[in-house]
Amino acid sequence: MPIKTNKSPKCYKDIPRHVTYLSRKLRNNMTECEKMLWEKISRKQLNGLKFRRQFPIGRYIADFYNHEKKLIIEIDGSIHNQQKEYDKNREKYLEASGYNIIRFTNDEVINNINMVIDKIIRKTNGTE
Repeated sequence: MPIKTNKSPKCYKDIPRHVTYLSRKLRNNMTECEKMLWEKISRKQLNGLKFRRQFPIGRYIADFYNHEKKLIIEIDGSIHNQQKEYDKNREKYLEASGYNIIRFTNDEVINNINMVIDKIIRKTNGTE
């Protein structure tokens, strides 16, 4: 029987199947805001960094993730207004596991994508 730890999984076999299934489903059904941001950060367009989308980390799924910087980018839609406690616990777990998290609202992505990209660049450069 595997030993349980608070460390994040190192490979897909350590991730619960339902999380892997859900992450695949989310990748195939991205929101418009996620598509907008993905268009700007995919294919190493942002400082040569590789981002993954709907990436499973433990029992959670990050909207976008960069392994090199251990950076998670979250796009918060209206659902997040109803799950504040869940988001707080999730963020606490991920930060305790060594991840950096940056959050944006749907409105920020839609109305000011350049500001979003600028903040991500500053975060990856360690200037924010």
